[in-house]
Amino acid sequence: MAEKDYYDILGVPKTATADEIKKAFRKQARKHHPDAGGSEAKFKEINEAYEILSDEEKRKQYDTYGRYFGGNVPPGGPGGAGAGWPGGGVPGGGFPGGASYQTVDMGDLGDLFGNLFGGGAGASRRKSAHRGADMQYDLTLSFEEALKGTSTKVDVKRTETCATCKGTGAKPGTSVSTCPTCSGAGHVTQGQGVFGFSRPCQRCGGTGTVVEQPCTTCRGKGQVVRAKPLTVNIPPGVTDGGKLRFAGKGEPGTGGAPAGDLYVITHIRPHAFFTRDGADVVLDLPVTITEAALGAQVMVPTPDGGKVKVKIPAGTADGKVLRVPGKGAPKLKGRGTGDLKVRVRIDVPKKLTSEQKELLKKFESLRADDVRAHIA
Repeated sequence: MAEKDYYDILGVPKTATADEIKKAFRKQARKHHPDAGGSEAKFKEINEAYEILSDEEKRKQYDTYGRYFGGNVPPGGPGGAGAGWPGGGVPGGGFPGGASYQTVDMGDLGDLFGNLFGGGAGASRRKSAHRGADMQYDLTLSFEEALKGTSTKVDVKRTETCATCKGTGAKPGTSVSTCPTCSGAGHVTQGQGVFGFSRPCQRCGGTGTVVEQPCTTCRGKGQVVRAKPLTVNIPPGVTDGGKLRFAGKGEPGTGGAPAGDLYVITHIRPHAFFTRDGADVVLDLPVTITEAALGAQVMVPTPDGGKVKVKIPAGTADGKVLRVPGKGAPKLKGRGTGDLKVRVRIDVPKKLTSEQKELLKKFESLRADDVRAHIA
C-alpha cells in the first residue's frame, strides 16, 4: 500500500481518465489554494498527486510499485539489490528504472491560478491600470439660466499628472529604479516548481519599480490634486436636482485606462413668482371675486419675458388651472416645450369699507342657492 493514496487525494477512482484527473485537480486546487484561504500543505499534496497521475509513465510506475514509488525504497529496491526494478536499482533516489523527478507541465493551469488569485506574470502590472473615478459637482443656476441653458465655468478639483516630475514620481534629475524585491516583475513567487504561487510585490505595489528620491511636489505619487476651471454647457430646461453627465471629464485613468465621468447636479434658485413642474412652468394668478364670478381676460407674464392674454371663465373656482400651451420650459433632448400652467388664486379682501360691506350683504341676500346644502 502507498503511504499516500494519490487517487484518494484527488477524489477519483483508479480507473479515472486523464481528463477526469485534470478536472478533479482543478476543482481541488481552486478549493485549497492558499490565496483562497486553503492550506499550503494540502495544496502541495494536491499538486504532488496531479504531477504523478497526469503523467502516463509515472502513473503506471505508481500503480506498479505503490509506496516504493519516488525513491522511498531500501538500497537496491524493495526486494534487495536490483530486485524487481526495471533496469535495477533506483539511481539517485529517483523513480524506478532511473527516471528522475521532474516538475509537471501544468499548461493552462498556471493561467487558471493567475486569474483566480492574482498570481502569474503580468497580473500585478495589469492591476495598475484603472479607469478614473467619477466626480460630482453641485451647480446653482438662476431660474432663467435653467430655462434657457447656459455655458459656465466650474472649478473642479481633479487629480492630474505632476508637472514637476512628469508623472514619474521621481525627483527631477533622477529616475525610478527596478524593484530589488521582485526584479521588476511586479510579483513574487512563494514555493518552488509546481508548488509555487505568485503574489503582488509589497515593496513596489505591483508596478515593478520604486522611487528612491521622491519628487517634492507630488511626494513620489506622480500626481497632484488641482482645482482646474472647466467649461460645461448646460442645456435648456434642466430641473432642480437634475444630473448631467460629462463623459471623460472626471479623474484621469491610470496605466492607459480612460478617465472617469463628471456628473453635474443642478440646483435652481427660486423665482419671484414662477415655479417648475418638470417642463411645465406654474404661475399663481391672483384674481378678484368679481373676476372669478363674472369672468375676465387678464394679461399674465410668460417665462421667456413676454406676456400673454388669459381668459378667466365666469364662475372660476379657486385653484383652477388654466393652460397656455408651449409657454413653459424646453424639454430636455429636444422633445418640445412644456406649458404655462396658470393657477387661479381668488383674492379675498381683508379690509372693507362700510359701502362695500353693505353691497356684499345685499348680494348675499339675493343668492338663491345654499353653498352648504351638500353637507347639511
